[in-house]
Amino acid sequence: MFELHAPRREPMSAPTFLPEHFINRELSWLEFNARVLEEAQDASNPLLERAKFLGIFASNLDEFFMVRVAGLREQAFGALPPQDPPTDGLSPLSQLQRIAFRVRQLVEQQYECWTASVRPALAAEGVRIHVEADLTPAQRKNLDKFFRQRAFPVLTPMAIDPSHPSPRFHNRGLYLAATLRRTHGIGPGRMFAVVQLPQVLPRYVPIDPESLTDFIRLEEVVAGRLPELFGGYQIVNVGAFRITRDQDVDLLDEEGDDMLRAIEGRLRARQRSEAVRLEVSADMPPELLSLLVEEEQLKRGADGGYNEVYPVNGPLDMTGLFELIGQVERPDLRDDPFAAKVEPELREDADLFASIAKRDFLLHHPFDSFRPVVDFVQRAARDPDVLAIKQTLYRTSGDSPIVSALIEAAENGKHVTALVELKARFDEANNISWARRLEQAGVHVVFGFMDLKTHCKLALVVRQEGKKTRRYAHLGTGNYNPTTARIYTDLGLFTADKVMTEDVAAVFNFLTGYSQDHAWQRLVVAPQDLHRRTLELIDEQTQRAAAGKPARIFAKLNALVDRPTIEALYRASGAGVPIDLVVRGVCSLRPGLSGLSENIRVRSIVDRFLEHSRLFVFGEGEDQRVYLSSADWMPRNFERRVEVMFPVEAPELKRRIVEEIIPAQLRDNQRARELSADGGYSRVSAAAGQVAIRSQHVLLGQTPVEAVPGPAPPGSTAPVPAAKPSERKSKPGRKQGEQKSLSHGKHKADRNGSDKSRDKNPDKTGKRGSRAAK
Repeated sequence: MFELHAPRREPMSAPTFLPEHFINRELSWLEFNARVLEEAQDASNPLLERAKFLGIFASNLDEFFMVRVAGLREQAFGALPPQDPPTDGLSPLSQLQRIAFRVRQLVEQQYECWTASVRPALAAEGVRIHVEADLTPAQRKNLDKFFRQRAFPVLTPMAIDPSHPSPRFHNRGLYLAATLRRTHGIGPGRMFAVVQLPQVLPRYVPIDPESLTDFIRLEEVVAGRLPELFGGYQIVNVGAFRITRDQDVDLLDEEGDDMLRAIEGRLRARQRSEAVRLEVSADMPPELLSLLVEEEQLKRGADGGYNEVYPVNGPLDMTGLFELIGQVERPDLRDDPFAAKVEPELREDADLFASIAKRDFLLHHPFDSFRPVVDFVQRAARDPDVLAIKQTLYRTSGDSPIVSALIEAAENGKHVTALVELKARFDEANNISWARRLEQAGVHVVFGFMDLKTHCKLALVVRQEGKKTRRYAHLGTGNYNPTTARIYTDLGLFTADKVMTEDVAAVFNFLTGYSQDHAWQRLVVAPQDLHRRTLELIDEQTQRAAAGKPARIFAKLNALVDRPTIEALYRASGAGVPIDLVVRGVCSLRPGLSGLSENIRVRSIVDRFLEHSRLFVFGEGEDQRVYLSSADWMPRNFERRVEVMFPVEAPELKRRIVEEIIPAQLRDNQRARELSADGGYSRVSAAAGQVAIRSQHVLLGQTPVEAVPGPAPPGSTAPVPAAKPSERKSKPGRKQGEQKSLSHGKHKADRNGSDKSRDKNPDKTGKRGSRAAK
């Protein structure tokens, strides 16, 4: 069907794969976060969106330390064997050392971006972040009032001396530490003290509550008024600090545990876990720093040169920027709002089930509205002909209309089953709450397996139609979360196909009753078959190329780490298979290695929406197979999760994927970066005479269709024709060809996605320490 580039065909032989043929997973992830930081550094992005990307970068880095660095630390200093040995063979300590070096580089760039670019630009737009010394007497009076009325009643001064041992500092909590000297009264002549800055107080305090244009950070307000908290003492010096703790705690370790109660107990254990990073303000007194390092037993260079202390020349915890963004009412400094599309047959006034009975529907979020997915469950809850609803829930929104619909369905007498995955990292507490509400309403709640996470995204409705029952299903690559569906790109499929829905029903039987004798006809399910089938699909293309037949592989996913899969791709490349990979985050494969991966191209797209869909195409023409999946190509997805890969078989839906979605991604020359053999990424730019193509704008309908000629094969390097003069119009103040990002308005914090726009790593709540986008 397509011709791209002339693939190199090498004589088939058994290659020897060496550690240097692979990129370290952790270092690759840091380069992903560097691409997030690039969006903050990009002056063509709206100003508040740049600030948002600074917060996303910080939130991502928090989670990286809490999970990945924490795990490596246990391996390096606790002799814990790795769950998945690194493909590049680096020792845990070597990885920690390289991580620390790269993190320091990136954090320096992050603060340089804030200090020298974003903050001054905000000030030029009338949004000012003050320090105490710059305030007028009237402004100080406003802050004095705020401190006495709002802050002072909730703050707790904590002395540290033999009768007042050091408190347990909370994970990602923000603290002030001070050295005090007694001037009168009782107490030690000299002592250390700390004050936690609680999340119930605003991180960015409006100086004038009537005008949300001038702000000061909470730590500035409190530091300047510490004498009111420590009467009888003089403040000698003060600094801020923040501790990140190990959150990679095994939530279940005994098969006999009651899952819900066990996870609740282990969530509490997280707060008592070891420190893995200490961030301190540049003015932190050395005595206080030494006290914190000793108290938390942190590494500071003695253990193979690994140092867990990170001095910061700027405000600690940049996730606080989410709160600032939420307060500033400046639509002109944000992405433009957009209207997600809804096909006529799926609108609220249409018969949804009748439409799905006639044909399959493909939804590409956020460009297509998530509303039909919510309607699917809500209408099933109210439809008198619906007998049963079955639903998986991995991560959902705080006020989930889907959970509410399941509760309504149970109250209406329908048989409702919800598979709630309690082990969804950092959403465990939220899912426990939903599980209890569902159970109280009469929903049959299942928690899946003790040793497997249920990560597949499935919804099944069983409906009585005359004398027969019919199944309707929704299968997706992303979570049933209307909020993240506005900021993550995902694909979903509605179908009433008899064979496909039988397979979906069999997945639920497996999840609820360990039923394992079903002969899968359409779905490929992990941990049973997904790894094997993925390797088979790659090997089929290898064999076709070796026989001189047309062959091709395209894969879009979030992470590529699994060694057997990478080796299979290397063999396919050696046989001459053109391979195009769009990998948003971690990629352990090295493209462009002579004799190994010349036929593999890897790109990553980081933009307004978090690229989250998993999409695979094997072959060309009539033999072409198109799949969607909940799984990345990682050991955990293949071996330790229940995942589903499902085919897209309707010709018109396959055409949409192959001729619209994939070409837009592969022709992006604005937000795409290409991976080179040395592990570095370079930004793709439009060549002279080419139209500036930003794939997410194309899919939003902002870029004219003529700018992305089709059908375009995966990996096409054919030049894009120049746009007509009428297509080159740009908004005042923007360079020719530059396209202003579209958006939602106020961003409510997690990582970069209803109808209102977290990781890059959204789910953000707007509070300090909220979880980011992965």
